[in-house]
Amino acid sequence: MLQMRTTESEITFMRPFRLQALTEPQQPGTYRLVIDEELIEGLSYPVYRRTATHIEIPAISIPIATRQFLQVSYSEIQHALELDRNPMIDEAVPPSNDNFE
Repeated sequence: MLQMRTTESEITFMRPFRLQALTEPQQPGTYRLVIDEELIEGLSYPVYRRTATHIEIPAISIPIATRQFLQVSYSEIQHALELDRNPMIDEAVPPSNDNFE
């Protein structure tokens, strides 16, 4: 039986940002990030493998009745956060090397 866990966190963008799955840039703000992981069994200590990453859009502070959870690559989110902190970084989104997102 697979043991799963879900963790939620908040990430903040200071500038508009883009994700491959969206045609329009997203507004600056704080977004909810949800990560699903499964336990890798048979090890002497608990180790979890990321199976999915979702971002809730729009930003938490935007008052709207309808929200969406968009499945994204964890590496794409990390790259978008790096671009937000340092706009001099190449804007090309790196290809995901994560098979489990």
